[in-house]
Order: sequence, then structure tokens, then C-alpha cells
Amino acid sequence: MQRLLQPVYAISLIVVLFMAGCAVNPVTGKNELSLISPKQEIALGEKNYEPSRQSQGGDYYLEAELQAYVRSVGNRLAAQSDRPDLPYEFIVLNNSVPNAWALPGGKIAINRGLLDYLDDESQLAAVLAHEIVHAAARHGASQMSRGTLANIGMLAVAVGTQSHDGSQLYAAASQLGAAAWMAKYGRDDELESDYYGMEYMARAGYDPQGAVELQRTFVKLSEGRKTDFISGLFASHPPSVRRVEANVARAKTLPGGQRYRARYQAAIAQLKKDAPAYSTQTTAVAALNKKQGKEALAALDKAVALQPGESAFWELRGQAWKLVDNLANADRAFTTAISKNPGYFSPYLARGVLRHERGQTDRGLTDIKRSYALLPTSTASYYLGEEAMAKEQYSLAAKYFKQTYQAGGDLAARSKQQLQAIQLELEPQSFIAARLLLSDRRELLVRTTNNSPVTMSVVQLRLNIAGQTSYLTLPQPLAAGQTITLGTGIGPIVDSGSQYLVEVAAAAIDR
Repeated sequence: MQRLLQPVYAISLIVVLFMAGCAVNPVTGKNELSLISPKQEIALGEKNYEPSRQSQGGDYYLEAELQAYVRSVGNRLAAQSDRPDLPYEFIVLNNSVPNAWALPGGKIAINRGLLDYLDDESQLAAVLAHEIVHAAARHGASQMSRGTLANIGMLAVAVGTQSHDGSQLYAAASQLGAAAWMAKYGRDDELESDYYGMEYMARAGYDPQGAVELQRTFVKLSEGRKTDFISGLFASHPPSVRRVEANVARAKTLPGGQRYRARYQAAIAQLKKDAPAYSTQTTAVAALNKKQGKEALAALDKAVALQPGESAFWELRGQAWKLVDNLANADRAFTTAISKNPGYFSPYLARGVLRHERGQTDRGLTDIKRSYALLPTSTASYYLGEEAMAKEQYSLAAKYFKQTYQAGGDLAARSKQQLQAIQLELEPQSFIAARLLLSDRRELLVRTTNNSPVTMSVVQLRLNIAGQTSYLTLPQPLAAGQTITLGTGIGPIVDSGSQYLVEVAAAAIDR
């Protein structure tokens, strides 16, 4: 009887899960899987918007007018969406990679590098409307839900959301961060965003042909294997001939509209003017990657001459000066970068690490802490871990070092060593191995090994002999890697059925 009930129970559980996890897509009206509520979705977008912007170049700050212009186009489209009451935000990022993305709740970004490839406002509207649909149709929430259920280990979490309004899944999503929402969208999501995005364009008075032209341009660029596009826009929004054809068919069903080419070209005039400077920056980065400090400085001199207000150029100058071992000039360059863009994490981190390495520990940590507050990077975590370690705040230090270790990279090995050092401080006994042996005379012996890199001044063992507990303290310090074997004074052992156990009760580091 029990065998028959088990599969029925499993099936009913899955049915209940999918019934509870279904939500109406606000754009299409279809029932779709979503284990996260709209309120939680908005909270996730708000939580991840600022760190996502920081990690991708920060906001483009040289022209407030350009930000206002893109925001006005985005708001005009959002007002025509199926969720006009979402807390939409539109920002231009200071990033040369052509890309655009949307977080749940309407948090949308477009890189200045993509603006360079657009020709008029209708094409900009096509990009923004596409991202608005991703937010309005809750594609991020659906994608997260599908990904969660694909992981069979998360099934219990999904079931648990029945009575907790998705709280457990929301907590998991909060920990995963924006990367979980920016993964490659499915083909249906992309086609859906194209289709309804063109409708939003038409409602707002834009010519939907802008979306057709945009996809045609992207297909040509993808065929040319332009690596900046492949790593940027196409990674999450892959173009295809099918999308072009779908857009052509859709445009025929919609009224024409405005292109606003002159207005768009006026808005991006400064970007066009600065294009040679950013191209020179690319040359400088290539030189830095090859450890060619003088060549990088020569390129950056040209970039700064063309656009002295760009913080990134000054930060790169700092890296180049550091490479040629002129640390004073490096410090001044990082300071200039901070003055140009005080809201961006990267120059604070660069100057903080430089000062820390030069022995200016307090000044360096001030910068590193400022950087960490803007974006918690693994590099900043390492130095904050060192500070906590010096203050014997071992639990806090372990938190920082774990973050660095899990991120991998150059500091991962050093973080692992620091975590071992913390474990030595908090649990020195975990590095001691002990086991019982019988001598030829059937006397009980204990063999103890120090697996740590330091000497243990005191090691105490707990013996359990046939249910009786006693303690044995080693008569001498145990050096790193040393093994000693001692008699316990117990024996000869006659009753082979008795239990004999040993464990490390306590250990202390030789200071």
C-alpha cells in the first residue's frame, strides 16, 4: 500500500508546486512559471542595480544632458508599456562594450559603446523598448524560476515557497546577484521582447522600422565576428535572421512614426567627438596587458589631451606609472581619477592598494574601505581581511578571505593560507591527527601527528577506553609535521570486543 502512495504523493506535490508557481505574464496574458512575487522582483532589481553599474564601468558622467536624453526616451516608452507603474530607471554606463540590459523591476542600462552604433532615436527606442519588455513581462523572474527547478537540489526550496510567498527563493536569488538575471535569455523571450517592444515604439510615436534596421545591423556585425559585440550585446541578446524576419513582419502591422535622427545625433555629438580618445584608451590597455608601461603612457597622454575629464584615462595612467615604478606619479594619477569621478569604486581601490603596498597602511585602508562600500570586490576583501586579522577579529577576517578565495584570481592562494591561519587560531586541534595502536605486547599506544605549519606547544588527547574517559597530555611540544608515538599505560589488551577511541581534546599554538 505504501509503495502505491509514494508516486501519487510525488505527482501531487509537483502539481501543487506548479499551480502555486504560475503567474500571468503582464504583457502576453499567458500563464507562466514564476516563484518570485512582483514585490520581491522589484526589490531584487533595486538591490542589484547600483553594484551592477559599478562593476560595468560606472555611470557615464561627462554629460548630464545625455543621461537626461536617454532617460526621457526610456520614460516615454515605459509609459506605453503593460506595466507603466514599475519604478523604471534608465542609465548610460561608461563602458565601451556595446551592450544593454534590464534588471527586474525596470532597472535598465545601456552602454555608451552601443550608442555609438545607433543612427537615430528610433533605433535607441528599439533597444530600450526591448529591455522594457524584459522587465514588464517578468522574463528575469521566469528565468530564475526555471533555473531553480532545473536544479533538482533546489526542489525543496521551491516547495517551501508554497506558504512563504517565495521567500526562500528570493533569499537565494538575493545571494546570487545580478549575474543570475543577466544570463542569456531564451529564444522565446527575445522574440517576445522584439514583438511587444515594437508595439511600445509605435504607441510612443516611433517608427518600428528602427527595430528592423537594428537587428539587420546586429546580424551583419555578428557574422563579422566582432569580438566586442560577441562578448557584449550578443552574449545575452543573440541576433538571428529569424529575428529580422519576425521584425519585418511585425513592422508591417504597425503604423509608421518618427525617426528623430538629427535629435539623436546632437545628443551623442560629444561621444562622437571623444571616440578617438576611447580608441586610444584601447591601445593603452593592450600595452598595459603586455607590461609595456612607457607605450601605455604615450597612448594615455593622447587620450587625456583629447578628453581630460575622463577618470578612466587617469586611472590607467596611474597603472602605467606604477608599472614603470614611478609610484609618486601613480598616486597623483589615481588621485586625479578620483577627483574626476568620486562616485566610482575603481580609482579608490587602485590608490588604496598602492598606498598599502607603500607602507601607508591607514591611508590605504581608508581608500579600500571607500571602494568596498561602492562595490565589494575580492581585492578589497583581501586587504580588509588582513586588517581584521591584525586586530584578531578572526570571524570577520574569515568572511573577507572567503569572499576573495571564492572569487579565484591572484589573491585566492594567499586567502587560502590566511583561512588556514585563522583555523589555526580558532581550531588548532583540527590540525592534529591521532590514532591508537597495539604494541607487540598488546599494550595500547597512541600515534599523534601535527599537520599544521607551526609548532603546537600543548596537545591534549581524550581517550575512551571501554567507556571510561581519560586524558593524556603530550610531554613535549609537537613540531610542524612531527609524529610521535607514546604508550598510554594501558594493557595488555585482552578483551578484543571492547571499544578504544582517541580524539584531540585541545591544542595550543606555540607563540
